[in-house]
Amino acid sequence: MDAVTYPDPAVTAFISETLIPLRVPSDAKPLSEDFNVKWTPTLITLGIDGKEHHRTVGFLKPKELIAHLLLGEGKYFFDNDKFPEALKTLEKIQADYKNTDAVREAVYLRGVSQYKSTGDPLHLKAAYEILSKDFPDGEWTKRAYPYRLIG
Repeated sequence: MDAVTYPDPAVTAFISETLIPLRVPSDAKPLSEDFNVKWTPTLITLGIDGKEHHRTVGFLKPKELIAHLLLGEGKYFFDNDKFPEALKTLEKIQADYKNTDAVREAVYLRGVSQYKSTGDPLHLKAAYEILSKDFPDGEWTKRAYPYRLIG
């Protein structure tokens, strides 16, 4: 990723404006053991408390990397019950990174975040409908499958 992804201007800007990056060699102990890093590159999104919220392993192209970093941010907000912030981030992935692998999980989590913030289960069904239309055989579609019965 050093040759292609990290030098990309969009990646550099996103990381410098959004994250506090920390680069650790994969064999640096105890961190590699503490975070179960077995392969490189492994990217882990941590919260301010040091808890893991998202992980990717392997090479990602620039747009894919930014989408996954955003997904990590959205999952941090989701995990901390900050649903308005989670929704904003997840909606950005859907709008700006719709051709990335991260969008599927973002659609799912957006529906769950909307449900958790409003109590309206129709948001879960709407997430399933988007997933089944756009990604009929996807993992997140299968996870959302029971929501088709709502309402």
